[in-house]
Amino acid sequence: LQHLVGDKRQPRVWDPAALGGIPCPPKSEEQKMVERVMESCPFKAALACVGGGFVLGGAFGIFTAGIDTNVGFDPKDPYRTPTAKEVLKDMGQRGISYAKNFAIVGAMFSCTECVVESYRGKSDWKNSVISGCITGGAIGFRAGLKAGVIGCGGFAAFSAAVDYYLR
Repeated sequence: LQHLVGDKRQPRVWDPAALGGIPCPPKSEEQKMVERVMESCPFKAALACVGGGFVLGGAFGIFTAGIDTNVGFDPKDPYRTPTAKEVLKDMGQRGISYAKNFAIVGAMFSCTECVVESYRGKSDWKNSVISGCITGGAIGFRAGLKAGVIGCGGFAAFSAAVDYYLR
């Protein structure tokens, strides 16, 4: 009984090939190089900056400008309807503004998360919470110490919630 459930139990090595799994050919040097590049911190930061930040931020900015009722509002003539050119111009300006902000936040978060993960040597929920606190604190610190602490806590809580939902 000690050999089955006790201290003398040997861990079983799991081998998918022994169970009739699909054999995997060895990876070539090119595949290994591509994996190393895709797992590097600069690549993750660039991907978060361009993909998650710039594209998502731009789309969000265009969406919010499209539903904003104050686009083209003239206080001298409040009943004037804005032209399509004015609306499109504001959509472009707001899209670029949001895209830059989202890209900066995405790059900051991705860089800090990658550095924290490399330093800790683990990939778990604590990395996103720590990097969320660093990112939120750095963004909020521009408005003062209190705003930095609130930004740290808020961004860390948001990062924890997103990480909990995705894992």
